[in-house]
Amino acid sequence: MDDSIKTWLYDILSSINEIESYFVETPKMFEIYQNDLRTKRAIERNIEIIGEAMNRILKENSTIEISNSRKIVDVRNRIIHGYDSVSDDVIWGIVVKNLPILRNEVEILLNS
Repeated sequence: MDDSIKTWLYDILSSINEIESYFVETPKMFEIYQNDLRTKRAIERNIEIIGEAMNRILKENSTIEISNSRKIVDVRNRIIHGYDSVSDDVIWGIVVKNLPILRNEVEILLNS
């Protein structure tokens, strides 16, 4: 695997880890997330980083095995360009449903 792709995969993993770190001392509950503007913005920023890293990976190797890779980039674009229409529900769904899957896939790629 290309060193650039590995770097971007590590960036994705680092952002996922950072998002998870926000819930070490705080319960992982939607209501808490929704009422904490700093955490919301920090998570959105990390999802932007994940989306940008994924965009770079896809430009380098469009056949990489990551579920919903195009949707990840689309979410990044939505946060950046449609910031006023970002839904807390959608972001929270990504945090609880999609990031664990993405973490697993990235770890598999990095260990292969």
